[in-house]
Amino acid sequence: SAQHGIIYGYHIAMRKLWEVCLVRHNTPDTIKRAERFQIILIGEGILVGAIAGLIVLLYRICLEYAGKWLKQILAYASGNPVRMAGWFAVLLLLAWIVAKLVQFEPMISGSGIPQLEGEMVGKLDQTWWRVMPAKFLGGFLCLLGGLALGREGPSIQLGAMVGKGVSRGLDRGKTEEKFLLTCGASAGLSAAFHAPLAGVMFSLEEVHKNFSVSVLVSVMSASLTADFLCSNVLGVSSVFQFDILHALPIHSYGMIVALGVILGVLGAFYNWFTLKSQEIYNKATFLRPEVKVMIPFVCAGILGFTAPDLLGSGHALIEYLTNSDVMLKSVLFLLIGRFIFSAVSFGSGAPGGIFFPLLVIGGYIGGAFATISVQYFGLNPMYINNFVLLAMAGYFAAIVRAPLTGIILIFEMTGSLSQMLSLSVVSIVAYVVAILMKSKPIYESLLERLLQKRGESVTDETGEKVLANFVVKQGSSIEEELIRDVKWPDNCLLVAIQRGTDEIIPKGKTKLQAGDLIVTMTDERDMGVIHEKMEALCQERF
Repeated sequence: SAQHGIIYGYHIAMRKLWEVCLVRHNTPDTIKRAERFQIILIGEGILVGAIAGLIVLLYRICLEYAGKWLKQILAYASGNPVRMAGWFAVLLLLAWIVAKLVQFEPMISGSGIPQLEGEMVGKLDQTWWRVMPAKFLGGFLCLLGGLALGREGPSIQLGAMVGKGVSRGLDRGKTEEKFLLTCGASAGLSAAFHAPLAGVMFSLEEVHKNFSVSVLVSVMSASLTADFLCSNVLGVSSVFQFDILHALPIHSYGMIVALGVILGVLGAFYNWFTLKSQEIYNKATFLRPEVKVMIPFVCAGILGFTAPDLLGSGHALIEYLTNSDVMLKSVLFLLIGRFIFSAVSFGSGAPGGIFFPLLVIGGYIGGAFATISVQYFGLNPMYINNFVLLAMAGYFAAIVRAPLTGIILIFEMTGSLSQMLSLSVVSIVAYVVAILMKSKPIYESLLERLLQKRGESVTDETGEKVLANFVVKQGSSIEEELIRDVKWPDNCLLVAIQRGTDEIIPKGKTKLQAGDLIVTMTDERDMGVIHEKMEALCQERF
């Protein structure tokens, strides 16, 4: 009977639990540590935040010097053929070093965020002590060469590797290590942009994909610690310094919706174009890896003597757009040039992020939209900066598919708190349009490409036990279902059901409800597959 089948399954599960009790990081130890996570992880979060904050602080300082040195070099070499040729020789040397760093540690290629997400679901395993120095040096050399890459991806990866290093140093289990990776990622973004709330939101919304109290408190501890350290050295000024004089009037919201539609379409195109550029580089098998990395460095050398504004992370471009009266032709030139050069830089596999560059591109889309509206539709010029700000958030929401992070990030990076309603509208519209165009989130697509390239699916080094949390979404296939009627993934044990403040021991007759937090336990080698199957069970049906 069904009842006897449940009892038999229960006895089998208990026997398996008894067997794993004999190994290190076994089931009882994992569960006991989970019960004290909220206290333990606060201290560990502060530790991770302090170390990650110091490393990212040093990284930011080095990148600032790289930007200054690049300007000085270009000013010194311009107009002198011998010096210009010498700079191109230096660029080729920098590209060769970066290529060798990527060959030494392939996990430093690109942003670093897809690698972190792959590790969070058990599909990748990064060697933290190799990734950190290689990513640090590689990112510095790319910005010194003028590549259109950002500091946020490397900062997030560096912070996450600090979390992994602390986990290994303290001999923590895999379950706790996932929390510390999330803490490190939050600290990295917080320190990179002086954006502690965005760091928390991004790590929960995009990396951990879970809003449990345990991870929230520890991530906040890490993020605030990192921000405190950086603020004491670099100050508390926001990343972007431009004025928003007035909030947009209600009658302008039709333009905001139109902007959201445009951002959704262009965001989907950005994702396609970025992946296409990677594909072109990958198909060029006749080129050595060193030559592929040399392509964006040579392009940076050419642009350095013809259009130097297109080089680097793009921070100066936003300052120029929002503090000057820029002609429409100039806006469009910088927008198109920046878009293409960013794809050329990132597609090569050079270490660097797309997070900040896509915000710059989004800002220029907003600037072009507003300038056209001023010239042809009677928009008051004082609202141009409003549309720049709105487009950053909307473009981010369309590409990364993390609208809450985008809204909070723009708040913290600009210091403007007067655009909440308009930011929400443009982000939601762009988000919906990108979904309707069937455009996947960029980091998810990059992770899939990375796994295909490496030929990897899941790690299978050990049989360590890992706890994972999954939220039952409204309208999911298991909502209002009895546990015994659900076809659960193989090799997956239901440990507990958290419903509000209550913890329920899962039984066959327990009915699942929307909002329930399912705590599962599985072997590390099965975690990637089970994560996908559990997510499918808990997601809304369309």
